[in-house]
Parts: sequence; C-alpha cells; structure tokens
Amino acid sequence: MTSTSLSKGANLAVDSPAVRVELAWAAGPGVPEIDASALLLTSAGRVRDDGDFVFYNQPRHASGAVGHLGKRGGPGAPAGVTTDAVEVDLVSVEPAVERIVLCASADGGTFGRVPGLSMRLLDAASGTELARFDMTAATETALVGGELYRRQGKWKFRAVGQGYAAGLAGLATDFGITVDDDAPPTPTPTPTPTPTPPPQPLSPPPTASTGPARLTKGEEQLPVDMRKRLSLRKEQVAVSLRKHGADGVTARVILVLDASGSMSFLYSKGVVADVVERMAAVAAQLDDDGEMQAWTFASNPARLPDLRLGELPEWLRLHVRVGEISLFRRGRKKGLDPRQVDMRAVGIQNEEQKVIAQVRDFVRENPAPVPTLVLFFSDGGVYRDAEIERELREAVEEPVFWQFVGLGRAKYGVLERFDTLTGRRVDNVGFFAVDDIATVPDPELYDRLLSEFPSWITAAGRAGIL
Repeated sequence: MTSTSLSKGANLAVDSPAVRVELAWAAGPGVPEIDASALLLTSAGRVRDDGDFVFYNQPRHASGAVGHLGKRGGPGAPAGVTTDAVEVDLVSVEPAVERIVLCASADGGTFGRVPGLSMRLLDAASGTELARFDMTAATETALVGGELYRRQGKWKFRAVGQGYAAGLAGLATDFGITVDDDAPPTPTPTPTPTPTPPPQPLSPPPTASTGPARLTKGEEQLPVDMRKRLSLRKEQVAVSLRKHGADGVTARVILVLDASGSMSFLYSKGVVADVVERMAAVAAQLDDDGEMQAWTFASNPARLPDLRLGELPEWLRLHVRVGEISLFRRGRKKGLDPRQVDMRAVGIQNEEQKVIAQVRDFVRENPAPVPTLVLFFSDGGVYRDAEIERELREAVEEPVFWQFVGLGRAKYGVLERFDTLTGRRVDNVGFFAVDDIATVPDPELYDRLLSEFPSWITAAGRAGIL
C-alpha cells in the first residue's frame, strides 16, 4: 500500500481495523519535550468526562480502544529522531464516540523550536505507513495534528494542524476537560453513607457486640465530621476483627498507593483520598500510636511522610497525588511544598516489585513487637509477575501480611494467583478486587480487607515467624 502525503485539511479513508498515530520529530539541545495524546469526542464535539482524555498520565481509555504507547528512539530509529504514539482499535470504539482528536503538546518551549515535526498514520498490525502529515508551527505549545472521524459508518483520517498558544490545558479545555490552572487541594472525600452517631461521647462506649473503639492519639484534633466518621469506622473494624477471631489484636499498618498514570481519574475524583481516610480507621483501631507509614509508587517508589491521625486533612491535601497535583503541569516544582514528594521521580509506569522491596527493607530495619499489615492499593496493569512473586515468596519468613486491593477491572497478574501458589510455609498474601470501591459500604470493605489477616497471624505464630 502506498503512503499518502497529506496537506492541511486533506482526508483519507481508513480501512485498517486498528491504527497507530505516531508523532515524530528531531530531538536535540533546546528542543522541548513533545507528547502525544487523544481526546474521544461525541457528536457534540465534547468529551463525556475526563476519562475520555488519553495521555501520559492516563494512558489507557476505559473501553480499551485507545492507548498511549509512549516514546521511542535510540537504536533502530533514525539518528536524532524521537517518536510518541497513540494506538486506536477502531473496531472497539464505542458508538457514542464520533471523533478521536489526535494532539501534540510541547513542554519547555514552543513548536517553533521543534524541527522535523510530522504525524504518521500506520496500520497497527503491519506497521505500514498509510499517510503522513508534515507540520509547521510558531508560538504554539499544543497542536491538533489530525483526527479520526466516522462518516456513514466508515472511519476517515483528516490532517488538521491547528495550534493552541495556551498549551495542552487550553486545548483540552476547549473540548470539555476540567483543568485547574493552579494546584488545587485534594477533593474532600465523599464518605460512604452511614448512620450518624450521637455527638457525645466522641468514642462510643463498649457494647456486647462490638467492644470498645479505642481513642487514638490525635483523634481529638480532627474536624468534627471526620472525627465522627472515624469513630464509627473504628467500631466497624473492631466488629470485623471479632468476626474473624482477632478481637483485640494489634499491628503496625503500612499504606501503599498506586500513583501510575491510569490512576489519575481515581485521584482527581477524590476516590483515593476517601480510601486513605477509610484505611486510617484500620490503623487507628489496630495501633493506637496515631501514626501510619505510607508509600506511593509508579515507575519508582517513594516514601511519604508518616500519616499522623491528627494531621489527616492536611496529609490528604499534600500527599494524595498522582503525576503532579494538576495533571497538565508534568510535575513542575513551582509551588511544591517542601514536605511533598517530587512526583516527577515517581513516574507513571507499574513497578510494584520495587515498592514491595522498599517496604520489606523498612520492616527489617525497623522491627516492631507486633506484626505488620500492608494495605496495598492498585488499579492493576501488573506485568512484573516474576519479580513480584520472588519478592513476596522471600517475604514469607518476615512478620508481614500483604493485603492487595484491586481498584477496578484490570490485569492483576500474579497477585490474583498467589492463593494457589505452593511452596510457602504460610500464605502471606491476600487479594481482592472491586469495581468501584466508593460504592462498597464500610462494613463490607473491612470484612474483605481483614478476612485473611487473622488466619495468617495464627499460622505465622505456629511457624515461629511471629
């Protein structure tokens, strides 16, 4: 098939069931960083929600039809040429989506400083070039390079070449994406609806069915509404522990939060902040020192400041983040609080084995008189199966139980299979996944979260691990 060279405004019928749209440019000193992205639009020319934006911090559309592939260069590529690409499975695109706008953004300069910029349309299966569009620009920092669109049930590609001086955020706003210019505070989590307990006493009295919900250091410093939620949730944690035969057990709790690009929607909607608040109740009930260690991870792990219960609202604001607080700022340091992790170093890929190793190091270097419960939240995309399995197998002899929670329908790899893996003295790993954790009531969540931990304590005690 002969490739077609397109001029601005020209179009081409697309017969391939799946295509790759590739940006290419000549990298070099002073050339800004270029990124490809895609917007899925309805017939109204707008996205349905922020999930219809596929880019470096949200690399896969929920439908699976559109994915950001990332940059390539180096060996095998023409000298000095860098590419970034988006792949589209046209057969799988939802009927409500009429157009897929294919964009480019420049970070650290304008497109006038980018030599050799072109957009290529390739057959995804064979890699054959179907069309090429050479682009020029001046002061723009974002471009709509082209678009895939439906006409009478068929797909076509159009060369667009429209520039935006306001950058990726300005471009995205035009199509209905919500963009905050300044770093906003973490959204206030919406709690799971539960009955409101009496305002006094702040810690409910012991009852025959639940036992006491212990007053935790720092709890009195919390805002009244948050304190009420915490008090009730601690009771529910105590009920779950009693149900599984672990009434009165104490443990150190460590929280691990996935910060890979696909998690950005859950962060922006406040889901992760709500998860952290709910897990604070687990730590408060299991360990009354009012502190919980925490990590975030993507390509690399980073330890977050300890979560002290009395500082929970401020901790949520400062540390529940993915990429950078604003998805469009690419982790710039401007406005970064000295207490915050620079998320540029964390990256956007999935490397669970690295954070598992770092948490193991922490436990070995900081022994505790009680077992450690790791609450590990991820939306999947697990692909380092061998490395993860090796870390968790080696951790069998350590006083740590690893409870993994999947946030949605995704690939969880070895984590889903650990219960069936042989050759371990004790089962030190638990896993379950939920479609939408925000809709799971607290009692059900705590029951699932704590169902295997008590039996591990018994088995680890018999094995001499505890």
